[in-house]
Amino acid sequence: MFSSSSSSKFSIILCLLTFAFLLQSVIGADPLFHFCSSSGNFSTYDPYEANLNKLIGYLSYQAPSTGFAKGSIGDEPNQANGLALCRGDVSSDDCKTCIPEAGSEIRKRCPSNKGAIIWYDNCLVKYSDVDFFGQIDNQNKFYMWNVREVNNSVTFNQKTKELLSQLAQEAYRAPKLYATGETELEGSTKLYGLTQCTRDLSGVDCKKCLEGIIGELPNCCDAKEGGRVVSGSCNFRYEIYPFVSA
Repeated sequence: MFSSSSSSKFSIILCLLTFAFLLQSVIGADPLFHFCSSSGNFSTYDPYEANLNKLIGYLSYQAPSTGFAKGSIGDEPNQANGLALCRGDVSSDDCKTCIPEAGSEIRKRCPSNKGAIIWYDNCLVKYSDVDFFGQIDNQNKFYMWNVREVNNSVTFNQKTKELLSQLAQEAYRAPKLYATGETELEGSTKLYGLTQCTRDLSGVDCKKCLEGIIGELPNCCDAKEGGRVVSGSCNFRYEIYPFVSA
């Protein structure tokens, strides 16, 4: 559906730019990452383009009230299918800002691709000419991590996996498929975590998706103070500082 890329291809770039990404996340000025589909293109004034523009407008209008929306516009073979998701703690106002920005930006970055996905810290927008709803997306995925490393990596890695696994159990049962939490580390330090799935997934598939990306912790974030694995259907993040709204 979308062009598949291994996270290892981006390892050097992501490592060097981690702090820049974190700063951008706070500011909300730039996307974290995006992929353009290689499955098909459309030309200007193509019926698909009109359907896609309507779809992005629909998602921008519908999603802020609940933090999620999905929809399909038009008939095959020109049907545009898409969804928009805001992070579970993001306010309606911030969601209302993020989704139109994401929709506009991905159209600039993938101007003629029939499928694309873009992630911001507060939201994601995904669309395709293929009906992807309810399917776990393992193709579109990237890693981010803090370049700083912890001292006691064995204990820290274990605590991180335990926290994220617990949050995965909570998320797949939650109406928003979203959970956050924290756990004590050595001294007064705490570890904070987040898990979330796109709400087109069933609870069972949300759990499966989260368990899959949590299994990638050793490849992504071994001994790192913070990190995340983000796919087209679910994501996790952990840090040694609070990063979500109360």
